[in-house]
Amino acid sequence: GGNGRTPPMTNRISRHDIPHYGRFDIGHILYKTILDLSYITVRLKMTRAGHSLKIDKNFSRKKLLVPALTAGAFWTLALVSFALSGQAFALINFGYLGTALGLGLGLYAILPKPQKPVGRRVSLLLIGLYLFGFVGLMGRENIQMEGVWWSLINGTYYAAVWHYLVAKIVGPLLFGRLWCGWACWSVMVFDLLPYKRSAGRLPGRWDWLRYGHVALSLVLALVVWQLLGIQIGTNSGAAIGWFLAGNGLYYAVGIALAVALKDNRAFCKYVCPVAVPLKLTSRFSLLKIGTVAANCNDCGACEKVCPMDIQITDYVHANQRVLSTECTLCQTCVTACAKDALKLSTGFDVGGRESLRLRLRSEAGENTISC
Repeated sequence: GGNGRTPPMTNRISRHDIPHYGRFDIGHILYKTILDLSYITVRLKMTRAGHSLKIDKNFSRKKLLVPALTAGAFWTLALVSFALSGQAFALINFGYLGTALGLGLGLYAILPKPQKPVGRRVSLLLIGLYLFGFVGLMGRENIQMEGVWWSLINGTYYAAVWHYLVAKIVGPLLFGRLWCGWACWSVMVFDLLPYKRSAGRLPGRWDWLRYGHVALSLVLALVVWQLLGIQIGTNSGAAIGWFLAGNGLYYAVGIALAVALKDNRAFCKYVCPVAVPLKLTSRFSLLKIGTVAANCNDCGACEKVCPMDIQITDYVHANQRVLSTECTLCQTCVTACAKDALKLSTGFDVGGRESLRLRLRSEAGENTISC
């Protein structure tokens, strides 16, 4: 301020730090849009809290590549769907989802490590509340698995079919199980529970309950529609009732399992039927957690915080990306790593090699649910 001294360098972000581009390029536009939205969101949050805004000391423009590509993929789908169908909802729906995901991932890239989880919470809230409240309730669509079965059996293709096709079958070929970590309305609630550090997976093949859940879902859809004549798919009071009751049951079972096993993600690991299609295609995902073996000091911090109990260091030592189809790309392990041995990466490899941390038999016995 007039004393001739150069002000000290800080890691605070200002509007002047946001790059501008003079040419019309969709990649640059998406990049700038995500950075602008991230800046505005965090600035408002930090201003209300009375704090100055800081960014990750290792932040670089390259870290916005994944948010930009994610948003770009959804906006491309939005434009193509709109062009083919002429329906404005297709443009709004997929455009909104892409913007929300891009914003959440962008916030994660920009914020310093202690505040990075804010990005995922923002994405979960924006997408979870939108799909549950707007598409499900207001749109009178049952976008649970039973709604998918009903539509396929009935020969119609309503929101549930498109939702599963994009988010849980085709989408995972590009983005893995990003749905589970950044968009699921069940996880949106389960992540609020206090059991963030799991003791490990239950020994045995409890995860096969998921497949039984899928079969039960199909049988229920057939019985309710074919035998009872109740329309549970779309645009009916029965569809809304099924959607609310089904989600209420999911939340009740998920919270009960979390309390019993002291594990927020117990429902995801053992019961959730959505994991079945996700695991099939996410093994081929371009997006996975990459590893840098030279940086790893075997501290085990990544495995302690992984909500899905993946033994991440096994993949690090093998010089592989994290190939487990249980990975939800939440990036909690990336945040916990003090040596930058983990990062979000793109590449071509086939996953499916599972290395999961099991809880001790004594702990498993103590946490067994008795009927």
